[in-house]
Amino acid sequence: MSREQILIKTSWISTIGNAILSASKIIIGLFAGSLAVVGDGIDSATDVVISIVMIFTARLINRPPSKKYVFGYEKAEGIATKILSLVIFYAGAQMLLSSTKSIFSDEVKEIPSAIAIYVTVFSIIGKLLLASYQYKQGKKIDSSMLTANAINMRNDVVISTGVLLGLIFTFIFKLPILDSITGLIISLFIIKSSISIFIDSNVELMDGVKDVNVYNKIFEAVEKVPGASNPHRVRSRMIGNLYMITLDIEVNPEITITQAHEIADSVEKSIINSIDNVYDILVHVEPAGKCQTGEKFGVDKDMV
Repeated sequence: MSREQILIKTSWISTIGNAILSASKIIIGLFAGSLAVVGDGIDSATDVVISIVMIFTARLINRPPSKKYVFGYEKAEGIATKILSLVIFYAGAQMLLSSTKSIFSDEVKEIPSAIAIYVTVFSIIGKLLLASYQYKQGKKIDSSMLTANAINMRNDVVISTGVLLGLIFTFIFKLPILDSITGLIISLFIIKSSISIFIDSNVELMDGVKDVNVYNKIFEAVEKVPGASNPHRVRSRMIGNLYMITLDIEVNPEITITQAHEIADSVEKSIINSIDNVYDILVHVEPAGKCQTGEKFGVDKDMV
C-alpha cells in the first residue's frame, strides 16, 4: 500500500476503535457514577477527533505540488500534529477543571458501581492493541502524526491503568473522593503529554531536523566523491517525513563546468544512498579556496 493508504487505513481503524471505547466508558461511567471513567472516556473521544483530522490530512498531503505550494503539501502533517496537541490539551484542561470542582464540592459522593472496573479493563486491552498497531504503522512510513497519536494512545493506557487503580482503592478504602483525585492526576498527565507533542512538532515547522546525525551522514557521503571537498553551509529541513538538503562544496577551479556538474551530481547520488527519505538536494559548487566566510546559515564539518 502507498503511504497515503496506510495513513487512511490506520486512521479509520483508530477512529472506529476509539469511538467504541469512548462511548462505552462515557455511558458506563455515568451509569456507575465514576468521574474518572467519564474523564477517560472523554479523553478517548478526543482520539476520535484526532483520527478524523488524520484522515483528512492523509488525503491532503498526497496532492501534487502547485504554483502556490511548490514543495507540495507534506507539511500539512506537521500542522495537523500541532492541532492534535491543542485538542489533547483542551481535553486535559476540561478534565482538570471537572476534577478540581468535584474534589472541593460539598455534594455527598457515592462509591462508583463495580461495572466501572470492567469497562476500564476492557479499555486498557483495547488501547494497548490500537497504540501498538498505530506505532508500528507510524514507524513503517515514518509518520510524525501517526507516531504522536500512538504515543497519545499509549499514554491513555497509563491513564486507564490509573483509573483502574483509583477505582480499586476507592472500593478498598470506601473513599469516593479518591475517584476525583485520580481524575485530577490523569488530567495533569494529559496536559503534559499535549505539551510534549506540541514542542516536538515545532521542529518541522521551524525547518529543523529531529535527528541531527543526518549532518554527519551528509559529510561522510560527500567525502566518498572524488573531486568534492570542503562541504560547508549544509542545511537540512523536514518536509513531512522527507529531507530537503542544501549544501556548498568546493572543486578544482581549473575543471570545466561539465565536470563540476558531474561532481555535484555524484554528491547528490552519494547522499541519497546514505540517507533515507530525501525530498531534494541542492548542491552549490564553488572554486577551491574561494569559500565565503561569515556565512550566517548552515552547518560546517567542525560543528558536528
